[in-house]
Amino acid sequence: MSTIAAPTPSVIMQTEPELVPARGGQRSMVLHRFLGLADALGSLAAGGLAGLIIGLDLDVALALGAGCAIMLPLLAFLCGLYAADGLRAWATGVPDLKRMLFATLALSWPLFGVAELAGVERTGLLTLLGATLTFGLVTTGRAVARTIVHRSDRLRERTAIVGSGIVAGEVVDSLRRHSEFGLVPVGVFDNVEHHRDVHDLPHLGALNELTSVLRRNEIDRVIIAFSRANHVELLQVIRACRDNRVPVHIVPRLFEFLDGARSLDYVGGMPLLSLGVPRLTRVAHAAKRGFDIAVSAAGLLVLAPFFAVVALMIKIETPGPVLFRQARGGRDGRSFNLIKFRSMYDGADAQKAALLDANEMPGGVMFKIRRDPRITRVGNLLRRYSLDELPQLWNVLRGEMSLVGPRPLVIPEAIGLDEDWHARRNDLRPGLTGPWQVYGRSELPFHVMVRFDYQYVAGWSLARDLEILLATVPAVLSGRGAY
Repeated sequence: MSTIAAPTPSVIMQTEPELVPARGGQRSMVLHRFLGLADALGSLAAGGLAGLIIGLDLDVALALGAGCAIMLPLLAFLCGLYAADGLRAWATGVPDLKRMLFATLALSWPLFGVAELAGVERTGLLTLLGATLTFGLVTTGRAVARTIVHRSDRLRERTAIVGSGIVAGEVVDSLRRHSEFGLVPVGVFDNVEHHRDVHDLPHLGALNELTSVLRRNEIDRVIIAFSRANHVELLQVIRACRDNRVPVHIVPRLFEFLDGARSLDYVGGMPLLSLGVPRLTRVAHAAKRGFDIAVSAAGLLVLAPFFAVVALMIKIETPGPVLFRQARGGRDGRSFNLIKFRSMYDGADAQKAALLDANEMPGGVMFKIRRDPRITRVGNLLRRYSLDELPQLWNVLRGEMSLVGPRPLVIPEAIGLDEDWHARRNDLRPGLTGPWQVYGRSELPFHVMVRFDYQYVAGWSLARDLEILLATVPAVLSGRGAY
């Protein structure tokens, strides 16, 4: 790979990091190698550990683990777990979980057969342990592998935006907010000078200059985010990118309403993006409610010791109630009292905390250690990882909230949503998590969050709920957007 020359002020802002371009499928190959290594090591450890648990000798257990380390990557390959190279496959492994579960279930059959032929006792238990441990260790290893490659500047891609309006600005915001996609916006192309909606990005040139600028600036990826250019000019942009082996992504028109859209249909060779009619039937509501009850009840039971520890920590640090209650807008416009762990000082205590959180510098200059002195030290930790929200499992069990749903708004915000389509977010109970939690948390502008809520309700499915729940874990652990 060639090294990028030092950027000039007229082309690349000095605040952008120098990057080595990851052209073609290089970064996908790097990711797939790391995932293959994670699969081999995870299945090796799982097979060996399962053998030791049921009492096999160490050499036999290691041989069993080695067999798993050979079979699992092969099954993963056959399931297409090393084939995906899209942006989503790079950013998260959540979509791969179903195929990985199938691969580990498929592993259980040869594992059972080998154990039977070897005369191993308790083959059923060995098979169950082997498959369960393999799925757990391999998915954990894959998450670690993605964390490693996401931190590599050499694998981040220089991205140019075609367009210079509001949508281009939203694309830039999303790329900077979600660093896990590894795309660094370096400039915009358009036939007119861009304005403030694309922030500080430089104007790289007009659309007819795209080919030369792609090569000169070593652009790795292009995103078309609306432009005043005509159809022919945009087709030429796509051809130029393909000729230069640069991937292209296109923000579709009416993108605000495409969450949950089905794959392309074709009518006489004409592609159509299909938006189905949402069907929130009684059966669907019952399935969602049943899932909420089962998970919230189990969660409250399992987390009870953790709740006790957090309550004690809150009490030790500051006087006042452990729980914070606030009226929020609920389903069908009804309000309810949302509960969470208290994370802020009360009244005069906040002023004392501000003094405690300030140090005097030479010359009498004061600075605050924390961004907001009203937040307690325990509360700061709870908020960062959204642990203060966990008592809302009680709201879920009571039927006031759901595990996944629109964000529960404070009453003034709920009343302020006065457009007709805003009312659709009230068709479902507000959620403990939702698209807003996964896509940016507190960093999301209010109007974007409301749009996500509408998209979620309009395209709701139980499978979508499961996907959001799984995606919430890495989003929360990353701490992105937490205030």
